[in-house]
Amino acid sequence: MMVQSGVFAVVAFVLGTIVGSFLNACIYRLPRNISLDKPRRSFCPHCQVMIPWYYNLPIISWLWLRGRCAKCGAPISPRYLLVELLTGFAFLGLWLEFHLPLAPVYSVFIALLIVATFIDFEHYIIPDEITLGGAVAGVVCSALVPSLMGVTEHWKGALLSLLAAVLGAAVLWIVVELGKVAFGRKRFTPESGESEAFVFEPDAEDPKLVLGDESLPWSEIFFRKTDKLILECPQATLNGKAVAGEKICIFHDCILAGEKSVPVAEVRELKGKWTAVVIPREAMGFGDVKFLACIGAFLGWQAIFFTLIMSSVIGAVVGGGLMLATRGKEGGRIPFGPYLALGAAIWVACGPEAVRWYLHLLHGTPR
Repeated sequence: MMVQSGVFAVVAFVLGTIVGSFLNACIYRLPRNISLDKPRRSFCPHCQVMIPWYYNLPIISWLWLRGRCAKCGAPISPRYLLVELLTGFAFLGLWLEFHLPLAPVYSVFIALLIVATFIDFEHYIIPDEITLGGAVAGVVCSALVPSLMGVTEHWKGALLSLLAAVLGAAVLWIVVELGKVAFGRKRFTPESGESEAFVFEPDAEDPKLVLGDESLPWSEIFFRKTDKLILECPQATLNGKAVAGEKICIFHDCILAGEKSVPVAEVRELKGKWTAVVIPREAMGFGDVKFLACIGAFLGWQAIFFTLIMSSVIGAVVGGGLMLATRGKEGGRIPFGPYLALGAAIWVACGPEAVRWYLHLLHGTPR
């Protein structure tokens, strides 16, 4: 029996590393809109040469090649090794803790968390294939394995999963909207304390507003049609004509200067001096809203609130640490998706037990 258990544990780890290799392909291809099917084989991002199977063995190949492409010698990111190891140990831990039928389902869920985490860190997005596709997968898995929702009837498992997905999206959507009201704008002034030059750079796909040395692409400013950037400028010209007044309001599709509104597509020139800018911002992205729906679909409604609390605490600690490390300066954009993923992973590992322990500590209730 012990030998058989050991064999299954080894199989779980090896399977996890193989899945981790596939997850690396997802992490690289999904945000770049590259098909997972064509090309089917892995390729070097630098020289584009297809990688033969004997150089594509999980963990072993990266170590053997010392983290470099066998063809061109370009470095291969340590992320590939990290994801394979992380997925392997995750699958092993899930098998040892849950066995059948929960271990395979939780393995699918953890794989989604890993992909979402690494894509969000690098690109500040979580693709719909992971969030919406994951929510659908969670409902299907809950129908097939209703014990995932703590019930025995298949239809009830699917229904509870669907309701938890809707609840997860609704709760975080409310947080996003409240955050927009409270923290939806931030005012910046030039570090020099004096007016600096600004210029608008037209681009059919992603225009930019350049403020001194800072370039602000439209895709990083405007997330909603109602978002508005306010530029305080003592002097400016729009399409060769002086702008009346000292404020320019910029929307995603038009620029309002004085009483004149010009579509962004028709702006040939916008430049001048700026003294302050008010930039719209989001508390978090809508990808996080869909991501929590996916988490709810797999883990149920209780995990939604646990995940939110844990991710907020972890985010506050990390954010505070970054503030201290940068001496009070902002450390740039920090994606919230990885914190949600970590909170959900903690729930899978020990969430219900942690809640029972906390309630016992708080009220003296039986654990």
